[in-house]
Amino acid sequence: MRAAGPAERSSRRLAGIVVLVLTWPETALAIAREKAETVVSTLKFVAADAFQVERLGAGLETVLDCGLFHTFDGHERPRYLASLASVTEHDGTLYVLCFSDDGPDTGPHPITQEELRAASNPSNGGNVARNRSRPIQTRSTTTARPAWFATIKRI
Repeated sequence: MRAAGPAERSSRRLAGIVVLVLTWPETALAIAREKAETVVSTLKFVAADAFQVERLGAGLETVLDCGLFHTFDGHERPRYLASLASVTEHDGTLYVLCFSDDGPDTGPHPITQEELRAASNPSNGGNVARNRSRPIQTRSTTTARPAWFATIKRI
């Protein structure tokens, strides 16, 4: 018996649930697909333009952004969240995990609460229902970095 890594443990919890995974670049897509295939076969991996997710035609109850939101410039963030909202069902939930400016040793491109709320508003299909400060561990550092974990409700 061997210990399961975080991706494998997550995949086990997803057994029986169809999940659409958007990722880029192609190398990340190949690695994720290979890891998931050993555990769960219901995951569908797709490389897609983050600003045109509606082309996938998905109607998802839950969408999770884990570390992409903060990489966009301020003027791009509302467009990105609107793209995600386009594939999120009415009353569905979008979760955003991004580096925050709240604390020392912030990650790259830290986001303020105000920037997060400004990017997600009724005009682009969502509204921040809850935002919590959470530390996030990355592979690039041994210490956790401050992050926001936002719950955005699709309206």
